Amino acid sequence: MSTARLVDLATTIRSKNAGIYNVTFDVLFDDWSRYQLVRDANVLTPQRMAELFGVGLDQVVGVIAHDAGQGIKITLRRKRPSGNPGDPDILACQQHAPLYDLLVPLD
Repeated sequence: MSTARLVDLATTIRSKNAGIYNVTFDVLFDDWSRYQLVRDANVLTPQRMAELFGVGLDQVVGVIAHDAGQGIKITLRRKRPSGNPGDPDILACQQHAPLYDLLVPLD
């Protein structure tokens, strides 16, 4: 089975705050067929996101595909509220890297 890394299929992968208690990840595509491939590959599931980011399944708020925007939004509860002592990334703009190497089946 051939695969591709998510970073090689998506146009943009980014993370940001979604309030002080959540972080959201956007996986965006400029190509409809690539978007459909990733959306339908069943690799961006709540279970997989919990594993990938080392959180419990109850910390995954949602994984939502938005066809009109050709994007997938993933929202997780933060381990610490934004700005609290020990928060390594107040704006949550450096949290998306684990998504880069996620393998997507091409077959």
